[in-house]
Amino acid sequence: MADSVAEFFDSLESRIDSSKTAGMNAIFQFHISGDNGGDWQVKLLNGVPSVVPGVAEDPSIVISASDADWLSIVNGSLSGQAAFLTGRLKVQGDMSLAMKLQSLLG
Repeated sequence: MADSVAEFFDSLESRIDSSKTAGMNAIFQFHISGDNGGDWQVKLLNGVPSVVPGVAEDPSIVISASDADWLSIVNGSLSGQAAFLTGRLKVQGDMSLAMKLQSLLG
């Protein structure tokens, strides 16, 4: 359970199951709006994850949400699919990566 968006991303790298990312090469760009938001990159290079703050030059996928909605999604009180269907979660880029997101992020 994450208390803040920064806490979620700070601990994310250690929680990614590398058996699920084996061989993947992708850059997930997260843009979280609001007072407690920010921008983070989740890079998977040959399946090895790294999480860094900031904006990627050429991300494979961009995921956007408000800070409140993002915390609701990662804490399980709002499904990512429901958030996407209602426009509270926006996705641009490789949709196949979006489909893998929940299992990758845990």
